[in-house]
Amino acid sequence: MSTNILRTADGWWVVRDARAVRIETKAVTTAELLADRAAVEEAAVSGGPGTPVAGLVALSPVTTPCRVVAQMVNYRSHARDSGFTGDIPAAFFRKASGSVSGPGDSIVRPTHVQFLDYEVELGLVMGAPLPVGTVVEERDLPTYVAGLVITNDVSAREVQLTKTQFYESKSYPTFTPTGPYLALLEPDDFAHFLDLRLKLSVNGDLRQDRTLADMIVRPAQALTLLARFQTLAPGDLLLTGTPGGTALKAPPKPVEKIGSLLPPAVKWKAFFKSQARNPHYLRKGDVVTATIATPDGRIDLGEQRTPVTDSN
Repeated sequence: MSTNILRTADGWWVVRDARAVRIETKAVTTAELLADRAAVEEAAVSGGPGTPVAGLVALSPVTTPCRVVAQMVNYRSHARDSGFTGDIPAAFFRKASGSVSGPGDSIVRPTHVQFLDYEVELGLVMGAPLPVGTVVEERDLPTYVAGLVITNDVSAREVQLTKTQFYESKSYPTFTPTGPYLALLEPDDFAHFLDLRLKLSVNGDLRQDRTLADMIVRPAQALTLLARFQTLAPGDLLLTGTPGGTALKAPPKPVEKIGSLLPPAVKWKAFFKSQARNPHYLRKGDVVTATIATPDGRIDLGEQRTPVTDSN
């Protein structure tokens, strides 16, 4: 069974049901905590009464700075929404680790962003170095992946589309809410990956709901492809793509064909004029709720609940 870890300003905790037991460790970073598994295991078997989880303010269990890498268009449902057909090649992009925020922190919309979108994603937290050239088989995942977190790959769509700029559009502060729990996995837990269900709601309206069975490039293959050019270290974070149901969707094919004939400025003006009628983009006052868990609760990453606000 996985072990859920919570991080607060006061340190690290093992969560058992509704209570948390402090981990007696000097670890400050996620990488340091992963290197002190003895302290984690001691807290996990502690017979003490613990502290109510409800009274703790969770921070991101992934500390920064670290590498934050993301997969693009990695669920079949998202590929359909995005207008992709045929084979979808694996693609990666980086996010600034300054975008990582806590599971209850506000998502802050920059003043120049009108089309703010959500993307619930399973985050893999590395537990061992992944050198360039590494080949990862399914049986090797426990060697490299220490645990899992909920992430939200928040996106400024007009920046992403008009500039073809993923790094900027997804790297503003608060654009990667992470947590609440870091679920440290046992080797047997990896056999249950495809049962993990990702759900995201906005103001109680369910927008995204898929299991990992919808994933195109699964974690072992993704790590192998990423290791062709990218080194990862303990505590680094890989976001593994989002299911369908985001606010942004590709226009119908006839409209897309007409748009391709227009000058870029005219095309984007028309596109975003139509998007302005889409009520699913995030607005001030919205509350985004995300969960990832297996049906039997063997792996349960908790609930991420992030309000949306505007920058001052």
